[in-house]
Amino acid sequence: MTLGRSGADLEIPVAGGLLPGYLARPAGGHGRGVLVLHEAFGLVDWIRDVCDRLARRGFVALAPDLFRGGRAESVEQAVGLAASLELERVTRDLEAGVEALLNHDSVDGGRIGAVGFCMGGHLALLAGTRSARVAAVVDFYGPSPALPFELEKLEAAVLGIFAENDEFIAREAIEALRKALAKAGKRAVIHVESGVGHGYMNDARPERFDAAAAAAGWDRMLAFLEAELA
Repeated sequence: MTLGRSGADLEIPVAGGLLPGYLARPAGGHGRGVLVLHEAFGLVDWIRDVCDRLARRGFVALAPDLFRGGRAESVEQAVGLAASLELERVTRDLEAGVEALLNHDSVDGGRIGAVGFCMGGHLALLAGTRSARVAAVVDFYGPSPALPFELEKLEAAVLGIFAENDEFIAREAIEALRKALAKAGKRAVIHVESGVGHGYMNDARPERFDAAAAAAGWDRMLAFLEAELA
């Protein structure tokens, strides 16, 4: 739910042009950086809300628009947009977002977090494998094998938050991620929220939103980011 914008749109330099995005800063002007990666619906108002909420908790939050203005009005359109992402380009965009955040004069410290939802949760893991300066990854219900990554290159701590009744992500996929992280020797916690389905964090989608579970997920994410980026 939008409570008033604390951020603004911006453009991120990237090879071949400019990547649009949204940046929200805390009232104090400085904070730890968090890269926010959107769902397959694009950089919609809800993702801006996530950035604003993080800013109110003292973080500098940057959400790159990986679809460059593309928005989905239906699940079918969202699937099409997600399928349009090419690994080389999205990797380049993620690296540009990480660098833009680290180089921003409002960001404190030399390490950042990456948080993503659905497709973005998987991309948060991908971002972590591409930069050792991503110290904390939060993946909300996001396996997406179409965009592979090498867990061996991941140096960040991981918090994975999934839904018990997710019709898009099988329990076997969650367990496979848990086992892969353990096999690679990564520091990770995987939590499966009971009684909810895919997208339950998104209050802009009332047919999926679960207020109690979303509040718990938000608290888990904040506690993790505050601990890992301290």
